[in-house]
Amino acid sequence: MARVLVVEDDQFVRSALIRHLTDASHTVRSVGTALEALREVAHLRFDVVILDLGLPDLDGSEALKMLRGITDVPVIVATARDDETEIVRLLNAGADDYLTKPFSVEHLSARMAAVLRRARSGAAEGEPSPVIRVGGLTVDPLRRRAELDGARLDLTRREFDLLAFLARRPGVVVPRKELLAEVWQQSNGDDQTIDVHLSWLRRKLGETAASPRYLHTLRGVGVKLEPPGAGAPR
Repeated sequence: MARVLVVEDDQFVRSALIRHLTDASHTVRSVGTALEALREVAHLRFDVVILDLGLPDLDGSEALKMLRGITDVPVIVATARDDETEIVRLLNAGADDYLTKPFSVEHLSARMAAVLRRARSGAAEGEPSPVIRVGGLTVDPLRRRAELDGARLDLTRREFDLLAFLARRPGVVVPRKELLAEVWQQSNGDDQTIDVHLSWLRRKLGETAASPRYLHTLRGVGVKLEPPGAGAPR
């Protein structure tokens, strides 16, 4: 079953969604604002997000853009807006599917199942990737699992993608533009996005920017990952 984040400020609708999804054996967390949603996806792993557009703190389309900046978790937009231009815009902005309110729980279940099938199918495509080892760090791209000195790391989807990308190139300085293009699929972006994720990743690796062990930032150049003791960044 799936790990679902419900982002909905209407308490009646929110309670109904939680009850239905829990009855279907999904693991559910719920929040009522966009900022709470961003905190949740930054620190926890989800299989799908159900995002209401009429949130009290941020317009849902802006929330969608911010979510896409930190995660590629599938997002189903729930909206009372049925304008085709608006729906196309949301899909182009990164939504995986949409539901027009009011909708039935059966309709929601069908859309969720379809989105999850696509996500799992995409993850299964291609040749199995070998386990990567860099010092005491182990990264398993196929199982999306990372360990440090035998202890599992609790990483978000984007944190894992960043770590795996760097681990495939140990000792190589990767330019920030390449990270944005390959990890975030953005040709242009804010360097702060990378800095924030590096900060979260360092915390989970038990290091800091001032005292790095694995992750080394070369100001104005890029980032590299190498095992402790391999030498200071050049």
